[in-house]
Amino acid sequence: MTIAIGDKLPQATLIATAGDKPAPVTLPDYVAGRKVVVFALPAAFSGTCTTAHVPSFMRNMDALKAKGVDEVICLTVNDYFCVKAWDESMGASAAGITMLADGMSEFTKAVGMNVTAPAVGFVDRSKRYSMLVEDGVVTQLNLEVVPGACEIAAAETMLDKM
Repeated sequence: MTIAIGDKLPQATLIATAGDKPAPVTLPDYVAGRKVVVFALPAAFSGTCTTAHVPSFMRNMDALKAKGVDEVICLTVNDYFCVKAWDESMGASAAGITMLADGMSEFTKAVGMNVTAPAVGFVDRSKRYSMLVEDGVVTQLNLEVVPGACEIAAAETMLDKM
C-alpha cells in the first residue's frame, strides 16, 4: 500500500550522513512535533537527482523555512558511504538538507514507494516524490509520474501547494 495524505510515517531506521560516522535515525521519532519536508529519489549520483531534485531544495531552503518548515530531509536507497560522498560532492548538508540513507529500502518499501528498473540496475529503489510531514503525519504528497522528470516532486511544487 502506498502512503497517502493523512497517514502516519511507518517505523523505519535510516542512516544519517552528518558527522564522522553513521548515525541511526528512526524517522517517526525524529520528526515528532515538527513540520518537515521529506523528499526521496532513486539514486545518489544519478542525473536528475543530482542536477534537478536536490538543487531544487537547496535553492528554495529559505522559502521553505519562511513557510514554517523545521527541516528538509533527502532520502535515497543507497548505502551510507555512497550517500555521504554524494552529500559532500553536492554540498547538500552545508545547504541545510539532512541526508538519510535507506540502504535496505526499509522505509521505501514500508511506504510503498519502491520501484525496480532492471535496465539501469535499480532494485527496490525509491520513486521520486516529496511530502510535507507534520508531527509524523503526511499532509502533502507529490509523486512524480514521469521517470526521469522532476517537476511534481520539486521544491517549487511543494512551495506552491503550501
